[in-house]
Amino acid sequence: MSYCASRYRTLRRRTVEVMVGGVGVGGTNPLRLQSMTTSDTQDIAATVQQSIALAEVGCEIVRITAPNVAAAKCLKEIRAQFSAAGFGRIPLVADIHFLPSTALEAVEHVEKVRVNPGNYADKKKFAVREYTDADYGRELERLHESFSPLVKRSKELGRAMRIGTNHGSLSDRIMNRYGDTPLGMVESALEFLRIARSHDYHAIILSMKSSNPKIMIQAYRLLVERMAREDMHYPLHLGVTEAGDGEDGRIKSAIGIGSLLLDGLGDTIRVSLTEDSVYEIPVARAIADKAMSLWQDSNVQLSTPNAERSGSAALDVKSSTLNVERSALVTDTIDPFHFSKREVSVLQLSDRCAVGPGQPPRVIVRTTLSGLADAAQVLAAPQLKDTPAEGLLVPINSPGDLAALCETAACTPLPVDFLALELASPLSPDVLQPLLALSKGRLLLVRGFAAGETAEFATFADLVRRHGHFLAADIDPEHFAPFAVVLRQLGDAGLIFTLAGPDATTGHSIGTYRRLLEHLKAAGSKAPVWIRNTIATAVKSDHSFLSKLLEASFLTGSLLCDGIGDLVSIETEADPARAVKLTYNVLQGAGARLSKTEFVACPSCGRTLFDLQTTTRRIRAQTGHLKGVKIAIMGCIVNGPGEMADADFGYVGGAPGKINLYVGKNCVQYNLPQEEADARLIALIREHGKWTEPEPHQLSPV
Repeated sequence: MSYCASRYRTLRRRTVEVMVGGVGVGGTNPLRLQSMTTSDTQDIAATVQQSIALAEVGCEIVRITAPNVAAAKCLKEIRAQFSAAGFGRIPLVADIHFLPSTALEAVEHVEKVRVNPGNYADKKKFAVREYTDADYGRELERLHESFSPLVKRSKELGRAMRIGTNHGSLSDRIMNRYGDTPLGMVESALEFLRIARSHDYHAIILSMKSSNPKIMIQAYRLLVERMAREDMHYPLHLGVTEAGDGEDGRIKSAIGIGSLLLDGLGDTIRVSLTEDSVYEIPVARAIADKAMSLWQDSNVQLSTPNAERSGSAALDVKSSTLNVERSALVTDTIDPFHFSKREVSVLQLSDRCAVGPGQPPRVIVRTTLSGLADAAQVLAAPQLKDTPAEGLLVPINSPGDLAALCETAACTPLPVDFLALELASPLSPDVLQPLLALSKGRLLLVRGFAAGETAEFATFADLVRRHGHFLAADIDPEHFAPFAVVLRQLGDAGLIFTLAGPDATTGHSIGTYRRLLEHLKAAGSKAPVWIRNTIATAVKSDHSFLSKLLEASFLTGSLLCDGIGDLVSIETEADPARAVKLTYNVLQGAGARLSKTEFVACPSCGRTLFDLQTTTRRIRAQTGHLKGVKIAIMGCIVNGPGEMADADFGYVGGAPGKINLYVGKNCVQYNLPQEEADARLIALIREHGKWTEPEPHQLSPV
């Protein structure tokens, strides 16, 4: 069984509706936007003020941490003052870790409680031991006893609950049986979900958060597949936890959240940024609007016999369309639950630039013919030394353009490995012969082939091969079958496949690339694939930089997380330097090509023991040049050691004004005064042989 109705168009997964106070989540409701306060919960005035600020910018559900019973008691007055300020319609959520007693206090005062199954009623020893089946059974009995009182009280009061698994805080029990894996995350949630269902309680929303978009995407997919096996259809809360700040935080969030939304999964979202939480809402709003513009009704009818609340999770599929889509997935050969990079043939684009096994995705930048000289100057700047554009894409619409290109290239040094020429269809091979014969560097010809142009495709493929160049063919998967016949005859030497736009009927660019991949596989082709972000691939663009960033993260990030993509271009950004930076940041966010330090930084909450925003900026300024090094900056221990599962070093709040430093999951220095911690972190990086001195162009201000 698949995790979604279709991987080729956005058919929204239909769920039972869960009411969070007066706000419906799932069912036919729109995507709901969430965020979280960062104040000390016991500072009631500050927490109410932050809640109001969030509501005023469009936050529909506000979450507040409750680290202990004293904080949970404050939720009563916070709820009262928030309502008195005119926001009674906005539900509040208590964020609970570790203490069942805190949850039982909080549920009395707010509309929803979030529990972390890795922390709730579990000791965090990260002990290595084997659990026999009997041991495991006793652990589940203990868990049932600890969790059942909250379930029963939530049912009595009509409260909703989120079972929110974090990759970084799985229990010892789960870690020892399933490991630090998406399957472990899913099993952690299902343990709690089964307890809730044993009490006939169904007002449940689930989440599978990780700071790694690949892990997050796989975990949500697996959760839905596992729930569907057991006829469970609860709503999903989507988020990439500890995403960081600035462009990087927005990109990682958009990759994880956007990938799932465009597959039809997700009912409420939170963008977790290491910034003031009001800045999360505009990003979440833009993501939600893009996804909902593609949603198509899958005509799945849900019955909810326990009417007034969330009811049961019975699903009655009445749509033949949905059944057909699921049948079509038999030909979808990508494993959506495990990452594996697609195997491709080697293409040597220049002496120092190749695509193929072991090679990172190559970066191409688009420019106009008139802007070629300026683009060359910009791309040669020292600031781009570590993030080079390897290809330069230039549109060629006439023989005159071709002559002008030759003239410019003869007198302008181009700081790239190859030129890509996007050819207008009327340009004949005869016009190109002189350029191909005389070119000193290798060229990549880019041409779209309409239905029926199989002979033209064969002619261009033969032309580039004879002169040692390459062809990037843009062929609509809807009309690919005749081209596949030619491709089998020709072989895929010298060929790349790409798409400049989505399927006209679905607008789903990711799905169109997936269909292309299936056609290539059926034809036995291992030709590389070039992911092009163009105006045509945009879901719903307002031409702002945020919109371009989200579009690139949706398309490129999603495909890269499925192991697809050998060349990448973001052609919606006219500034070459900005386009290069955005492309590399998307590659970094998807874990496909690391060009700088990777930061895992939590978004702050009332538990945070230092100012995360200034600290993150300060550490980034000192360590941001360490290519491939991963540093976690965590405000407290709640998700700290686990979320640093694949981090090299960790900087974690241990007590007010005190910092603990980690190497991987191991704390190596305790309770350092914060004023000394930065220097000690750098010393630790040096001790482990991962420090390099920054070059002048890599230095950044604090």
